[in-house]
Formats: sequence, C-alpha cells, structure tokens
Amino acid sequence: MKISFHGADREVTGSCHLLEAAGKRILIDCGMYQGSRELDEQNGDDFGFDPASIDILLLTHAHLDHCGRIPLLVDRGFSGEIITTAASRELARLVMLDAAGLQEADAERRQRHAWRRGDKDGQPLYTTLDALNAMDRFGRVARYGQPIELAPGLTATFHDAGHILGSASIRIVQDGDGGRSVIFSGDLGNSGRPILRDPQPPPHADAVVMETTYGDRLHKPLGPSVEELYAAITDTFARGGNVVIPTFALERAQEILYYLRAGVESGRLPRTLPVFLDSPMAISATEIFRRHTECYDPKERALFAQGGDPFALPGLRFTRETADSMALNRIRGGAILMAGSGMCTGGRVRHHLRHNLWREDSSVVFVGYAASGTLARILIDGAKSVRLFGDDIPVRAHLHTINGFSAHADRDELLAWHAAIKPDKTILVHGDERVMQAFATRLPATEVHMPGKGDAITL
Repeated sequence: MKISFHGADREVTGSCHLLEAAGKRILIDCGMYQGSRELDEQNGDDFGFDPASIDILLLTHAHLDHCGRIPLLVDRGFSGEIITTAASRELARLVMLDAAGLQEADAERRQRHAWRRGDKDGQPLYTTLDALNAMDRFGRVARYGQPIELAPGLTATFHDAGHILGSASIRIVQDGDGGRSVIFSGDLGNSGRPILRDPQPPPHADAVVMETTYGDRLHKPLGPSVEELYAAITDTFARGGNVVIPTFALERAQEILYYLRAGVESGRLPRTLPVFLDSPMAISATEIFRRHTECYDPKERALFAQGGDPFALPGLRFTRETADSMALNRIRGGAILMAGSGMCTGGRVRHHLRHNLWREDSSVVFVGYAASGTLARILIDGAKSVRLFGDDIPVRAHLHTINGFSAHADRDELLAWHAAIKPDKTILVHGDERVMQAFATRLPATEVHMPGKGDAITL
C-alpha cells in the first residue's frame, strides 16, 4: 500500500488522499479549499495526479471541503466509480450543485468586470452541468459495517463517523501475504450530540490517516452552550432587535432547529418564536435529514417512528425565493434569521448582516468554525467596521461566539477514538500544523507522520 497526499495536508480544507493497492488507484475524498483568496485559487490547480488514472473514489462525507472538487475531477478525466453512503450521496448532490451555482454567479460577475477592461477572463471552476455529470459516477451504496470489494483481496468498510448525516470513517484491508490495513478517519463527530449516533471506532488497523481539526483543545460543554443560545435570543428580543445566526447548511442548521424546538417545548423560548431558515440549501438538507433516519440515534429515530419531527417549530418558515429573503430585511425586530454561509463568505447572511450589524439592539450569534480570513473570523476578532456590498458597515450589534456546538471531535475524543484502533502508524491530516504538532505529542505509542502536499508514505 502506498498513500500520497494532495490536500488538507498541514491545513484544514481540501481533503484529498490517494491510495495505491492491489493494482488499483483509490482516491479518498476530493474536497475544495476554503478560507482565504489564496486557498480559493488553489482549487483550479492540478490535482497532483492524473484524474483519468483513478479507478475508485471513496467519499467520507458531503461537506464541501471533502466533495467540492469532484465535478472538476470528472471534467478532467475521472471516469471511475464513486462509493459513499446513501445519505452522503444525496447531500453531495446538493452541495455540488450549490457550489456550481455559486461558481457560475461569481464567474458572471468577474466576466462583467473583465469585459469592461477588454479581457475575456473569469470562467467558473465548474458548471451546473459538470456537477450533474459527476452524479453519473456514483455507483454502489455503502452501508455501515458491510465490506465492499474494490478489487480481488481488497475491501473497504464504512463505519459511522457521527459527524454529519451519512459521514463515515473508511477501513481498507488488503488480504494475502504482506496484507495491510489502513483507516481514513474522515471528519469525526462530537459525542453526545442530538439526532446522530456517536462516532463508532473501526477495528484495529496497521495505519490511520486521521483528522486533527480540534486536536489541541476541548469543546465547551453542550448544556451551557444551549443556555447561552437561549439567553442571547431572549436578551436580543428584550432590546427589540433581530438575531442573525450564520449557519452551515449541513448539520448545524438542523441542530440549531432542534434546540430551538426544544427551547419552545420547554418554555425557555416563546411558543410564537418566529424563525426564518433563509437558505435553500439548508431547507433541502433538512428534507434529506428527514429521509435518512437510519443515521439517527435510537431516541430520535423513535421520535420519528411515533410521528414526531425534531426540526418542527410552530413559528418556522422556509424562504427559498430571493424575493422572500429580501422581504426579511423589513423585519425590525423579534425574529431569528438563519442563513448561510456559516463563515459569512457568501450567501444570504451577508445581506442580513448589512441590515443588522449596525444596530445596537440586534445580535449576531456564531455557532460554528470560522477560518482565518473569513468575514466571520474578522467579526469575531473584533472588527469595528466591515465592508459589505461596497459600503462600510459599523459593527454595533452584540456578537456572541458559542463554541459548544461543534460537529467535530475535540482533543480527548480524538485520542479516545485513536486508542480504540491502536494503529502502528498514525498520519495526521486536516488540521493546522501547530495543532497537529500539539496532538502528536499525545501519541507516544505510535509512529507519527505529518505529510506535506505531494508527499507519499508506503505501508
């Protein structure tokens, strides 16, 4: 077995790893870089391998930084099979189509500016048609715990990673003389969350390729985080303002809806609480969540079986159309506006920030990861004003950063997952280099590697 590394190597996004075994070239994830403009520009670079040479792509889950470059891979020659879980397949279609739409819109804006300069620049990274063509490559559906043959003597087994709906860690085993086994963690979930099951560690493997996003810290407990959310909403409504929640469409939107429903049912929040989910992607993702209760923990699955709905709120309204989204800007107070993107890098949330950041009676509640260079991080770091749609907007709203809602495992959960596998070799990926180094010091019983982009390791 040989593994080469082509993304999320000493950085957090762009996951892409190539395994060569049993005469097959198997790609694990093909994600998009996210964050700064420099990272965005890397998305159009060469992959570091010939896409046409890849036989199989195994997708751990449907976040953009794990599936976002699949349409580009197909456009550049990949004609093999994509294998993932049923839920990830549906979510990946949604994510790739959304990304294609954003790419096309951004390209159109760039082209308008280029034409004014007499240039012919600004093509999208890929189009909606490319995303639809990529869906034709999806083949067999993986089921947790059931091996799939990739080649004679080579199998892959998906194990529940508990991160988002359908997410998986993948254990690949090569039989025969000198046979080896390796686990690709994907992104690991935070235990004790609502809706989804906790991560399920796979059996022992010789090596593990492991994410380290939060490998240097512990998460704030969930209970106080939920109470902090309720307090932020209550205080804002008392001032007469709105609550803007920049929301990731997958998992985070559904989790916040879950806790808002629980707050209404427990009396912590008013029964007439008006909540607007202003994200077509999050709305569609919520519908996909409702279709895949096989990923739920037993309690939530039982609720669905009894006719309940963990996302149902009396005052919840979906706003798919642009005109309906624009109408929300006329609401002066007493509403919760949930919109993407979670890092405020694009999407409808930027319009809501434009209309609420300058208001002392309103609040912005951050409930997810904010990468360096994103608008969310700039606000969290204390900016006094930000530029939105050509205007300098003063930051007067109350800002809340609630860290306990992370969908990622923290340091101790990562260590416990690793200890259950007992690998001889540990390869750290998908994390800041400083975080990886801190995490590596806690792994004395294994050989640790931190590959850079383009590096290769033979098992």
